[in-house]
Amino acid sequence: MKLSFTKMQGCANDYIYLDCRTSGVPENIAALSERLSRRHFSIGADGIICICAPVTAGADAMMRIFNADGSEGKMCGNGSRCVAKYCFDKGLTDKTEFTLETLAGIKTLSLQVENGITKSVSVGMGRAEFSSNKVPVIWDGDEVVNQKLSLSSGDWNVTCVSMGNPHCVVFVDSVDGLDLEKIGPVFENADIFPDRINTEFIEVLGRNKLKMRVWERGSGETLACGTGACASAVAAVLNGYADMGKDITVSLIGGELTINYTSESVMMTGAAAVVFNGEVEI
Repeated sequence: MKLSFTKMQGCANDYIYLDCRTSGVPENIAALSERLSRRHFSIGADGIICICAPVTAGADAMMRIFNADGSEGKMCGNGSRCVAKYCFDKGLTDKTEFTLETLAGIKTLSLQVENGITKSVSVGMGRAEFSSNKVPVIWDGDEVVNQKLSLSSGDWNVTCVSMGNPHCVVFVDSVDGLDLEKIGPVFENADIFPDRINTEFIEVLGRNKLKMRVWERGSGETLACGTGACASAVAAVLNGYADMGKDITVSLIGGELTINYTSESVMMTGAAAVVFNGEVEI
């Protein structure tokens, strides 16, 4: 069986996009995502994103995200921007204000279009959640903001935020020398995170300027993570490194994202691009 796909990236967050609006999600999608995501033996990606017909009335499309290990995620900020670009550029919609259904709720995206092609997309990520039971994190207290966490990798001051999926933000003096292959799995699989955790390591470059490396649950270190950048910007405001309502620049290995955090929502803006179209035998 041959499967057509489009590989897209947002800030180097690369996924294999499948148009499942009429055919439905392929059988055994978890195993397929694990197989096709392998960098040296297959297409190579952070996972698969399925573009589906919406279930909820009023939504323009629905997306489902499967990580490189086959686990399903609730939300992917960079992925959502690529879905909006795909739908507009393919002529599936003519809307530059686009609503996308995810397992984390309906998201609204604004497309910046030049000569009929989407160049960048802003996505309203919804409210940031800090409640321990919503992250979730097992903790004595309602919130985890700049709290000491002792792990086998050392003692860390952490801030936990949910952006539809769980994040643990750690501020460090420098991100460049961190051994994430060793440190990341310790955070991901720590007992206090019942759903595992995405961990962002943040170096403060200046007021409203952050540098980030990320260890994503199910994928390992990736070049970018949209929800992680949002969680990091929120954590920076909570810890006094950035200002609510101001644009916060987050520099990742794969590029830059602009985050604006208010009490009502978190807005993320960045580029979205097609890498290539292809066909694979499965």
